[in-house]
Formats: sequence, C-alpha cells, structure tokens
Amino acid sequence: MDESERYTKGIEVRRAVLGDKHVNRALENKNSFNEEFQDLITRYAWGEIWTRPGLPRHTRSLITIAMLVALNRGEEFRIHVRAAANNGVTRDEIKEVLLQAAIYCGVPAANSAFHAAEEVWAEQERRV
Repeated sequence: MDESERYTKGIEVRRAVLGDKHVNRALENKNSFNEEFQDLITRYAWGEIWTRPGLPRHTRSLITIAMLVALNRGEEFRIHVRAAANNGVTRDEIKEVLLQAAIYCGVPAANSAFHAAEEVWAEQERRV
C-alpha cells in the first residue's frame, strides 16, 4: 500500500471508529503546526494498524482502552470509550477491561477510568 492509499484507508477507518463529527473537527482544525501530525496518525494509526486483519476492531478498541488507562491518557480514553460502541463494544465489556486494569494498572488509574466512562455515557444519554 502506498502512502496515498494508506491515508485513504486510514481516514475511512478513522471515520468508522471515531465518527464523522470527531474526524471533521480534527481536519478542520489542521494548521501548519499540526497538519503533519494529523497526516501521520491517519496513515499509521488508522491506515496501517487499525486496518490490519489480525485483530477485529472490537478487540482493538478494548486493547486501546486498556492501554489508555495504563498510560493515564484521559482525553484519548474518553474518545475511545465513545468510539467503542461503533465497534460493537458493550459497556459491560468496558467494565471488565477496567476491572482488569485495576489489577494491572492500579486502582487509582481504574477509578479515574470508571468515572470518565460514566461521564462519557451520561453525556451521550443527555444528547438522546
């Protein structure tokens, strides 16, 4: 796959997982400072990794959520909790990941993640 094809596939998967609204906002906010970064994550995170056939998107979502808990990346965690439903991930599955994260990443990290997930879901329910 060449770079152009990787970008095209990446933007397609990025939209499918994160949603058009999120991706449109990221693309609209591109500027001379962050443009290359947006291109990089589209090509490599989404066009190279998320398109690989070795794991379904459902599994990739769960793994990503767990890693974001471990790294204490709250903003990205919230984005991927929101996006997980697009990959068929249930709230119960996220709960199980967070319980396991409590053991392997620490109770404070999991505690923060539980609160953040609940905030995301409350926000989604207010919009309905």
